[in-house]
Amino acid sequence: MTGTSFYVLCGVWALVMLAIFIQAIRLSYRIEARSPDLANRSGFPRNAMMFHTVTNTNVARDQETQAMRRRMNRLLLIVLAGFALLWAGVSLVQSVE
Repeated sequence: MTGTSFYVLCGVWALVMLAIFIQAIRLSYRIEARSPDLANRSGFPRNAMMFHTVTNTNVARDQETQAMRRRMNRLLLIVLAGFALLWAGVSLVQSVE
C-alpha cells in the first residue's frame, strides 16, 4: 500500500469514526432528555452524561429509552472495534515492512 493511499484510508476511517461517535453523543442527549434524573433543567449547556447513560445510572426504565441506550452502546462498541481494527492493521503493516 502506498503512503498516499494509506493516509486517505486513515482519513476516511477517522471521518467514519467521528460520525458514529457524534451519533452516540446525540443519542445520549436524547436519553438524558427522557430521563427525569438526568434532564438538564439549569438552562445552561453541559456535556453529555455518557458515563451515566452507558452504565444505566439514573436512566429512565421505560422500554423505548432502554432501547435507545442499547443502540448508543452498540455505536460506542463500533467505535471501539474501529480503533482495534486500525491498531491491528497498522501493526500488521509494520510487521510486513
